[in-house]
Amino acid sequence: MKRLLPISITLLITALAGCGEESDEPPVDGRDFDAQGFSEPAPYTGRVIDGYLHNARVWLDMDGDSQYTPGPMTIKNQYGTEITLPNGEPTAMSGEDGRFSLDISELVQDPSVSPDIDPREYPLFAVTLPGQTLEQTRMGDVPLKDAYMLSAPPGVRNVTPLSTLVRLRREIGVRDLTATTTELADALGNVNLVSDYVKSGDHRAHAYARAFARFMASQFPETSARLLRNGDGRERFMSEEGIFLLGVSFVRHALDVVKVVDEAASQGSYENIDVDELVLPEVRIELGDPVILERQTVFARGEGDELPASMSNLSVSAELVFDYSEDGRVESITAHGCMMPSLREMARLINAQGKIADTGTQWMPGISLSQQSAIFYEDEGPDERLIFDWENRRATFETTTTCHPGLAASSSLGGTAAISYKWDMVDAKVQSLTATSMSGDRKEVLEPDYLTVSLPSDDSPVAFLGFSRLVDGVEKEIVTLSSSVESCEPDDAEFSLAVTDRQPFTVAGSMPQPDGFSSLAIEFDTRYGHPRPLRFGFLDENMASTPGVNSTEGFDWAFYYPSEVSTEFVDDQPNLIATAYLNRYGGSRACGREFEREPSAAYARVSYSYQRLSEYLTGLVE
Repeated sequence: MKRLLPISITLLITALAGCGEESDEPPVDGRDFDAQGFSEPAPYTGRVIDGYLHNARVWLDMDGDSQYTPGPMTIKNQYGTEITLPNGEPTAMSGEDGRFSLDISELVQDPSVSPDIDPREYPLFAVTLPGQTLEQTRMGDVPLKDAYMLSAPPGVRNVTPLSTLVRLRREIGVRDLTATTTELADALGNVNLVSDYVKSGDHRAHAYARAFARFMASQFPETSARLLRNGDGRERFMSEEGIFLLGVSFVRHALDVVKVVDEAASQGSYENIDVDELVLPEVRIELGDPVILERQTVFARGEGDELPASMSNLSVSAELVFDYSEDGRVESITAHGCMMPSLREMARLINAQGKIADTGTQWMPGISLSQQSAIFYEDEGPDERLIFDWENRRATFETTTTCHPGLAASSSLGGTAAISYKWDMVDAKVQSLTATSMSGDRKEVLEPDYLTVSLPSDDSPVAFLGFSRLVDGVEKEIVTLSSSVESCEPDDAEFSLAVTDRQPFTVAGSMPQPDGFSSLAIEFDTRYGHPRPLRFGFLDENMASTPGVNSTEGFDWAFYYPSEVSTEFVDDQPNLIATAYLNRYGGSRACGREFEREPSAAYARVSYSYQRLSEYLTGLVE
């Protein structure tokens, strides 16, 4: 295991004052020593505080995984020397007045091997045990009902909700509250974030700390809390990624919590605030840290405004940026340039409760081929936005462009929506998705057909649904997927992408079908555990009628993925599209073949960019 690099802090004087009973005299035998003023025999002491917390698990996190690690464990010092700690990370249970004492005798090293290890280079962590940890109050000891985690920056030995905020902001890499001016720093004012606020009688700091603890407890997963309730805090109760996401969420919402506390204090005093009665933010969080689609870049501007065009002559016409909440749900999709929301993709996203990672293939393109899109893209600022209201089963599409004939453009986003959407659910599935233009002259309804869905047959996300699409009451398009799938072995097992399965489908309805638009099938590569969609044909009247678009045969979407040995390949999410191409419909093709190389010309190319949810949320922190 590797330890984190030491983190410099500006609070050492405050942190070290009054924390230890240890001597400041250096060793008398001349051993090498990392930190001046550290003496090896004394224990490493401090306090765990919300109020003072008795019987909380405390440890020195030396491997950077935010959980207790038993021995034997190996770390590296700053010179790269491996050091084994037979008993693992120093740990103890807090006692009366929250005091703890860690045995750090194993940090003393043979000077011929390594300098002694200074515990002040590592953060302290603590976790409460529901039903076991006691908070000391004026009314006596009160058992805590909930679990939550506390920590402190390296060298700080008062482990509190406030010190947790300081450490997390530094870990995330945002501006230090002690060294800069931010709205949160201004709101906290002159509160000492690493002090023993109980001993000093700082009621304001104590009120913030109690509210922070309650917020952190509200997000702590019940499965982890149950494990701690029956354990002693040395269990592996959560993933490292999950703990990090909890921290990011706390940092993001700390200012909101402070404002709630200040509002309550404005009606009395900080000392008399009943924290249990405060209405704190309720934030759901996805602790699995999935990879999520961050943006799509659309290349659909052709030379002379004519499409299709060669790859060298296709330039950027739009960029779609995806916005998320902590639980991985899409809150909105913002276009610089123009987009064309797809009812089919919206239905898949709704069935995944808005969590785009649960759709498998994340948001197959819904683009506009209007050459005006590039003009709007080149202007500064967003041009269109699709906004989801998950609680009320509604969405709206706003546009300031002239890319969509028949849709009224607003002068700015946030005004009157061009299209409103609503959906009805039965058994957690969309039964109907209705799009109504705000002018009221067009109503489009998508009704999914769950009897005909695409691969796979297990519980993995399906890439396609059969559906009926009605426009103003007329069945415009009826897509029916066959339950019979043609499977085959690839001609060469070394193909990077191969068509291993073909699922036929038919298209009916009043939409005119061109000659040759037949023998339709969705093509898949099923070699990676989850079927990867490769190609499917479709009709789109809006695309076909766009000025400058030469299309009489229908269209194909073709999808390309990173190879299994690529650094961009995600083992547990193998269906993340790297690039999509919009082509002419190419007719029926053989199963087992190597999937076609990327085309030299197309109507559009769409490139995908992804992030971990934790990376995305970290980027939103002030």
